[in-house]
Amino acid sequence: MPDWFEKQTVGDLINQAARRFGAREALVYEGRRWSFDEYRAEIDRVARALINLGVQPGDKVSIWMPNRAEWLFLLGAVAKIGAVLVPVNTRFRTADMEYLVNHSDSAVLVLMSRSGPIDYLAMLREVAPEVDDGNPADLRPAAFPALRNIVMFGADLPPGVIGWDALLAGAGETSPAELSRREAAVSPDDTFLLMYTSGTTGFPKGVMHGHNPIRTITDAANRMAMSSRDVILMYLPLFHCFGLYEGPLMSWVTGARMVLTTLFDAGETLALLESERATVLNGFDSHFFDLTNHPDIDRIDRSSLRTVLLAVGMASSEPVARATQRKLCPSLSAWGMTEVGVGATRTFLDAPTDDRCIESGHPLPGYEFKVIDPDTGATLPPSTMGELCVRGYAIMQGYYKRPEATAEAIDGAGWFHTGDVATLRDDGSVRFLGRYKDLLKVGGENVDPTEVEAFLLTHPAVNKAQVVGVPDARLTEVACACIVVEPGQSITDADLDGFCRGKMASFKIPRHLVIVDDYPMTSSGKVQKYLLRQQAAAALGLAGA
Repeated sequence: MPDWFEKQTVGDLINQAARRFGAREALVYEGRRWSFDEYRAEIDRVARALINLGVQPGDKVSIWMPNRAEWLFLLGAVAKIGAVLVPVNTRFRTADMEYLVNHSDSAVLVLMSRSGPIDYLAMLREVAPEVDDGNPADLRPAAFPALRNIVMFGADLPPGVIGWDALLAGAGETSPAELSRREAAVSPDDTFLLMYTSGTTGFPKGVMHGHNPIRTITDAANRMAMSSRDVILMYLPLFHCFGLYEGPLMSWVTGARMVLTTLFDAGETLALLESERATVLNGFDSHFFDLTNHPDIDRIDRSSLRTVLLAVGMASSEPVARATQRKLCPSLSAWGMTEVGVGATRTFLDAPTDDRCIESGHPLPGYEFKVIDPDTGATLPPSTMGELCVRGYAIMQGYYKRPEATAEAIDGAGWFHTGDVATLRDDGSVRFLGRYKDLLKVGGENVDPTEVEAFLLTHPAVNKAQVVGVPDARLTEVACACIVVEPGQSITDADLDGFCRGKMASFKIPRHLVIVDDYPMTSSGKVQKYLLRQQAAAALGLAGA
């Protein structure tokens, strides 16, 4: 008898999807359409081409390009031949990319010469001038001693790189039997994914995962009632775990059709929602704020939409979540991290509206949660704010080449210490409240910025609100409100103080106001508070900016 949840590889999953769904449409990208059979055939062609290139089991293959169909073919191909996928954030520039490709010991780098205004080739030349005169079969730039090959999309490519079409031309040199042999040698416990965290402080850390996210997505799909009748509209970046898991992996598990876009654009998303009859959307409050406030929201046909996955928990995300219920459809929430297999919680389909808009979901099977006092390690009673800890089958294998950081994050009992502030209800519901490093310490008093942000959003002149700490000679730090003002409105420091005074504790009231056009964001749509703190302090001329 098989195990109660039989282990499989991502390659097994792709083959299984082709057997189950065959001629059904699997993927749509920029007007092109692939069935599941055609999807697998493209993946297998890329896999045979990579074998011909010399990619060995365990070799790292970095992908530094925006969403496109070939990204997905590479994902499946790398998994099938036992190599390791290393997604690279497309917002990374020369220094970040150099660090990641080097730290990961990548043997192959795949990129576009240019995407829109971004000249990736020019950035690559800065650190690897060998692309102009090196040997494409074994390049080994001085900056990247492990890097054998660079594969590139585009025209007028330099001599030291291999064009995508040239790569595919070598697929015929590898027999289908050799690909089958390589697939059979892959273990579900092998490292398949090396995904670097966003690196909000210091250098990013490489999170290693085997093929076990398949179970996470399978359980999540069941909780969401996903099926082959669903259509996933995916605009989240594939280099981020949210997009990678909820897009292609969810499609391969369920047979859902995936409509892929290069980037997120609210107008394009709404148009595709109508034309492709999408049933599922995913994202953070920034995505759904743009969607629910778009001028076309009431014009387009949204009747196909069945559910959206909107990560909530922080008080500041509640208004967007409630608008989503009104203007789109009932939502689900989730909490996860790269280190824990992404979505370790998920709301139930029949959850009350308050749970959809405030809570972060109940644990999926195979995960355990607790909330602790970060100073003492003691487990806290239900509904008490503390640090969220999680353990289970999908916790990362570790941080690549960072054993000390791994040991610091995962204790001897297997609990991963997330660094997230959360509460755990007596029925097991988790609520994510923010990151511990984002909490303010004002004269010895803890201030939760999300609480203040939620209150500020009730002011009629406030369109968006983020609260960060800035230096203060007497109190060490104080709250600063970074506000995006509603069009045609204005607000002053005195207005803000008067609005808050008497309605919240004095130490929580922002001492400073900075008006901004928008916030620095990660590619996945999260506010980069560490950058916002720096910008606010600089704007105010405060020490420590």
